[in-house]
Amino acid sequence: MATKGPSLFPDIGKKAKDLLNKDYGSDLKFTISSKSDSGLALRSTVAKKGSLSSGGVGAQYKHKNAALDVKVDTASNVSTTFTVTDILPSTKTIASLKFPDYKSGKLEVQYLNEHATFTTAVRFNQSPSVDFSATIGTPSIAFGAEARYLTASGNFAKYNAGVSLAKPDSTASVILADKGDSLRVSYLHHLKKLNGGAVVGEVSRRFSSNENTLTVGCSYVVDRHTVVKTKLNNHGNLGALLRHEFTRKSSLTISGAFDTKALEKNPKFGLALSLKP
Repeated sequence: MATKGPSLFPDIGKKAKDLLNKDYGSDLKFTISSKSDSGLALRSTVAKKGSLSSGGVGAQYKHKNAALDVKVDTASNVSTTFTVTDILPSTKTIASLKFPDYKSGKLEVQYLNEHATFTTAVRFNQSPSVDFSATIGTPSIAFGAEARYLTASGNFAKYNAGVSLAKPDSTASVILADKGDSLRVSYLHHLKKLNGGAVVGEVSRRFSSNENTLTVGCSYVVDRHTVVKTKLNNHGNLGALLRHEFTRKSSLTISGAFDTKALEKNPKFGLALSLKP
């Protein structure tokens, strides 16, 4: 479902957030996935973090405007997600359910047009809640807000607001979150000197604790198969990542992170290998 209007509220500041957080980690992860011409995709994952190991198998089937996802992990949890687009024009409906915790179901409806987006989600658990969000504007500038209402207590569990500005080579966003207790400002700019990579800066402040965090990062496209990313914040947390694509269906990601202010350096390294036969 394509739209020329503003993005959904969760997508405000997403590009900067992904550059600073996506694929970073200290897990050892191995993933194999395959896809058939009939629309069936299979994915198997094994991960290890410290002394803990986990794994899972997933399958996705797409047919016309519908998709069904099923995932099973080593803890015998089964997650299913059913997505249908354009039941009504410009809408997407997403239903999800988990077993054996069948009371954790969720039903979400999204509506997007050229001037606004709206989402409503109902969570069916022990404390039922209703999530809703809205944005208005254009692809260049958008204002939005989201909230979660607890039906049992009649209180709001969260409410956030934000604004985003976008140009062909840059994006900026300001988000007031945690019921007004935190503020996050981010800016991302693509540079030709980085071969299509980008630089990003993010400043966050939590008013209740008077804590400020400044994080800077960048990505550099070495060639069409290799990307390097790094990030550093004012607390001394440094991260680096290298992703290399061997073929169109296989890639290798190596990431590391450590505290530069620690008296005893204790670097943590992660390795993720993704193969698509």
